[in-house]
Amino acid sequence: PPPINGCHHRRAASGPALRRGSGLRSGAAPGSRPLPVGGGFQRARGTRGGAGPRVGLGRLSVGGVSAPPRPRPHPRTPVGRVRSRIPARCSAHSLADDRDGVTAATALSLCRRRPPGGGPRCSGAARAAPQPALAGPGGLGRLVSRDGVPAPLGQTRAEGSQREAGVRVGGRRRARALACGAGWGRPLALGPPGCPRSQRTVPTEPSEWTSWFNVDHPGGDGDFESLAAIRFYYGPARVCPRPLALEARTTDWALPSAVGERVHLNPARGFWCLNREQPRGRRCSNYHVRFRCPLGCSPDTCGCPDHILLGSVVTSSGRPLSGARVSLRARPGTVATSDAHGAFQVPGVCASGRASVSAQVDGFSPGAAQARASSSNSSAVTIVLHKLRKPYLVKHPQSRVREAGHNVTFCCKAGGNPVPKKYSWFHNGTLLDRREHGSGAHLELRGLRAEQAGVYHCKAWSKAGTVRSGPAQLTVLAPEQPACDPQPQEHLIKLPEDCSRPGDSGPTYLDVGLCPDTPCPGPLGSGARCGDLGSRCCAVRRLESREIRCAGYVLPVKVVAECGCRKCLPPRGLVRGRVAAADSGEPLSFARILLGPESIGFTSYQGDFTIEVPPSKERLVVTFVDPRGEFVDTVRVLPFDPRGAGVYHEVKAMRKAAAVLLDTSQSNTIPLGSLEEEAPIAELVLPPGSVRATDGSPYVGTVEARVTFVDPRDLASAAAAPSDLRFVDSSGELAPLRTYGMFSVDLRAPGSAEQLHTGPVAVRVAADQIRMAGHAEALRLWSLEPETGLWEEESRFRRQGPPGPRVRREERVFLAGNVEVRERRLFNLDVPERRRCFVKVRAFANDKFTASEQVEGVVVTLVNLEPAPGFSANPRAWGRFDSAVTGPNGACLPAFCDQDRPDAYTALVTATLGGEELEPAPSRPRPLPASVGVTQPYLDRLGYRRTDHEDPAFKRTGFRINLAKPRPGDPSEAHGPVYPWRSLRECQDAPITASHFRFSRVESDKYEYNVVPFREGVPASWTGDLLSWWPNPQEFRACYLKVKVQGPQEVVVRSHNAGGSHPRTQGQLYGLRDARSVRDPQHTNTSAACVEFKCGGMLFDQRQVDRTLVTVTPQGSCRRVAVNRLLQDYLERHPPPAPTDDPAAFAMLAPLDPLGHNYGVYTVTDQSPRLAKEIAIGRCFDGSSDGFSREMRSDAGTAVTFQCREPPSRPSLFQRLLESPAAALDDIRREMGRGARPPRAPRTRRGQ
Repeated sequence: PPPINGCHHRRAASGPALRRGSGLRSGAAPGSRPLPVGGGFQRARGTRGGAGPRVGLGRLSVGGVSAPPRPRPHPRTPVGRVRSRIPARCSAHSLADDRDGVTAATALSLCRRRPPGGGPRCSGAARAAPQPALAGPGGLGRLVSRDGVPAPLGQTRAEGSQREAGVRVGGRRRARALACGAGWGRPLALGPPGCPRSQRTVPTEPSEWTSWFNVDHPGGDGDFESLAAIRFYYGPARVCPRPLALEARTTDWALPSAVGERVHLNPARGFWCLNREQPRGRRCSNYHVRFRCPLGCSPDTCGCPDHILLGSVVTSSGRPLSGARVSLRARPGTVATSDAHGAFQVPGVCASGRASVSAQVDGFSPGAAQARASSSNSSAVTIVLHKLRKPYLVKHPQSRVREAGHNVTFCCKAGGNPVPKKYSWFHNGTLLDRREHGSGAHLELRGLRAEQAGVYHCKAWSKAGTVRSGPAQLTVLAPEQPACDPQPQEHLIKLPEDCSRPGDSGPTYLDVGLCPDTPCPGPLGSGARCGDLGSRCCAVRRLESREIRCAGYVLPVKVVAECGCRKCLPPRGLVRGRVAAADSGEPLSFARILLGPESIGFTSYQGDFTIEVPPSKERLVVTFVDPRGEFVDTVRVLPFDPRGAGVYHEVKAMRKAAAVLLDTSQSNTIPLGSLEEEAPIAELVLPPGSVRATDGSPYVGTVEARVTFVDPRDLASAAAAPSDLRFVDSSGELAPLRTYGMFSVDLRAPGSAEQLHTGPVAVRVAADQIRMAGHAEALRLWSLEPETGLWEEESRFRRQGPPGPRVRREERVFLAGNVEVRERRLFNLDVPERRRCFVKVRAFANDKFTASEQVEGVVVTLVNLEPAPGFSANPRAWGRFDSAVTGPNGACLPAFCDQDRPDAYTALVTATLGGEELEPAPSRPRPLPASVGVTQPYLDRLGYRRTDHEDPAFKRTGFRINLAKPRPGDPSEAHGPVYPWRSLRECQDAPITASHFRFSRVESDKYEYNVVPFREGVPASWTGDLLSWWPNPQEFRACYLKVKVQGPQEVVVRSHNAGGSHPRTQGQLYGLRDARSVRDPQHTNTSAACVEFKCGGMLFDQRQVDRTLVTVTPQGSCRRVAVNRLLQDYLERHPPPAPTDDPAAFAMLAPLDPLGHNYGVYTVTDQSPRLAKEIAIGRCFDGSSDGFSREMRSDAGTAVTFQCREPPSRPSLFQRLLESPAAALDDIRREMGRGARPPRAPRTRRGQ
């Protein structure tokens, strides 16, 4: 019939009346199962024509959206005569208003309030419907009380649910059309507010809910889930042309009324939520919606008896999955189970119906696919399931600085399978209210107050687990508080030795000022972004020029006069290094580099690599894959400097074990152990028929097996061990593991490159090898997730002894566990350890350990050792290892420790900078607190010993300590160097006066002076000036000259760098560099020095090049004897020539071209100045343009040669002139005068 006032009449589908209280479809047996949720529908007898029952609902509202006022009941419809029933499986939650989407949950909560003056009560079935568990997308709702609060789980129907909810009109029974649809009932359609009660109709055709949709995220004006946008992004076939109803929920599956938000719902238009309509201080949550569509009698539900559906369930790698539970969207419940080959069959599914098929297996996330017709009466489908993966952090929240009243946004992003959708945010360890801040990946704080400053972090949740992010510091500044103190901080630089003040015995230092590299607040309105692209930080605003009086010359210097907030470039972490074999040292050439799952390049012929760290990264997991297949895939977690300074790593690759031929028809046992004099720690047992091809079919024949074991009883194997032995515990935090061995399994058919899989195989660990108390019970078998570098538990171990009541002495007891060798190939025998501490280590430029000469970018490595009983200095095995990079305040390294037994755990600590090994403080004849950096009596309890303590001929590159946990209440142990696990912040912020362990550089005979100060470890400290040593902060170019020295002594070679061809800097000093020559072990009385000079090129203004005037002078009685012929020819072809009158020096105008080792010039360009210099020095020592060495080769690739004949017992003339010019001149005059006297005539005797 035509609409009346916008209302349509609908005919109710006629059918047999439902039996009272049955809750079953018409014709169903009394003992049959009710229709499951999610599919099917129930019919009910409805009214004919448009004369529906005159039962009105009161004025309804959902989050502020109002429905029509409650009409009074018709006088001929007494409340007590309501007898038509709602089936037991119906839920009032599915009822909705066609116009504004009022859900029945709110309708139920309001209609239960009996209106004044009478009115219909809700039926018993409506008052208390069966309560399912709250599910995810496609899940069901919960009952809502009259206040909009969800009812408790497990609530069932009340006794009143047996009443019928019909009305007697004219003595005849008319069933109210409230039959259930596919998903918790069919919606009740209410007319527009102006429609008479008699014109309110009920849709009686069968219907079902669609899947959930989410095309928009809250931002700007609000959240908009329009029907047009859903059809555009998901396709028009995903939603029917005329939906019957609409349901909206937040991403936490909460109703709008539960979170107190005002929303708009319209099945014909969609959903929208406006921020301006929300209560003060609130913004719209992130919603997803679903629609209710007519179902009809489709082929999916009616079926085709002669048709069949053929399908298979496989993993993402194509491996078939057995035991998968298969279901159809139109037929809820399991309709088939996949066999051993992952195949299944479902008869009666129409070939042309494009049925939606889903499958699920334990340990995998559910998957779905649409069937395709393969013939006239058959269809096929392949469902791909992805293995459940624990969540891991992709983006961590970043520290921010804001002014009071501004806004800030923290962002957190996690991956995994399934991808986490639920996040929790914490402020100073306290969980924030989700109703106020939501549970999304973004935390937005508006109108900041001072008490909101502090540390924030997030946790991401999924059904596979949880993970916690790193901390982010929020600094809230008062309205008049400056973010950057204009007064610079103290920063001391060392002056040349000839600039010392009279009477000072030591070196002289000058305060040049320092601006702390702290962030500044962004412009107003930038808080809504996750990343502050135009970041601002505290930097140098103004420099002042000064002059320092030295012996015979004036040294210019520029000091910081004022600091201020300026736009600065975001820091870019950079990692460079070299991959080489752990056994032979040969480079891993052209190895593929994987950053997570993504390939980012290859190593060079020499095994070198460079990786730029992505922003907001906290763990850099890199995998090196050998193209020849001779080495195990090398998975490393490389520490880096988040402030942008480059770090150099030496990566050791583990060679695969020799191949062993196995017969798959027999049981095979492979021992796990690499020490010949020791029994194997464990063994790998492959039962007969356990080897399979990648498609799941059994493999019969000979298998070539390579099982490579990392034996922790061999201390040298720690350098080649994969990953960093961490896992995510139940609270989402990274926790350490103690290993008893790692092994890699490689199974292939002989002569084939395709890897083979296995079914369950046994790993048996010898119980007598697990000597630590409690470790035998806590031992687990783990596999490595190569994308995250984290270990995930595979199985537990159970004690397994020899059969029989009596055990012979020679028979061993094992701990047995099971594992399947499939996509993952690296396994670990580990124990989670809870006794943890942090160790504080600092690095210095020399063995004077001056606080102002700390060295950043040093990679410190700590290896946990398990001592043999009674021999703490002779460890039995290593347990774990960790590395950290020193910053301006040193580094804190995690380690295992024990409070009761100081020697329960020991540690070996080493440090490297580039390819250089640093030396710790000495310990012979006994360690001194002043040199070690640890106070007594804690130093004795730690048992500090340098590696050469027992044998002076041993290398001095590390130290060993007992990891004695500090005892509470002991003041001598309260300030380091070992800190409890929960005191990480105290360890990181410890002052220089607190106890710590120390390393110093061996190559201390270096000196660098820049007129414009620059900290190479902090690229943000760069200052733009024409006299800057590095003119471009984006590209640092290091240049070195190799100087050969002939003579019995090692001498210091200085390079004086001044402006050469640029008109504005000509003759002005850029800086000084000193380097001591290093002896060549292959040649006596010969040494060489690699001295840095300022490269020629564009200056800071980028307008004109400058060829630096470089003057190289050995500090001794030396003279130039040779110049590289190629270098001499180059300088002659590129005028102007530099003055070369002084035979004791070598001068040149720096070449603009990167010449190379044939010229004796070594040039390296990098994003990090420190890495560029370290690589150039390594090439200079080696005398090649692509090599690297720390052993000097004085006869290869030299630029200039000097001959120095100064006797060892006498200071050089240069040094005497610097130390005492007057005395040196007197000596020169005396010697010249002695040389000017006429020689005395010799006396002769007669006859001679």
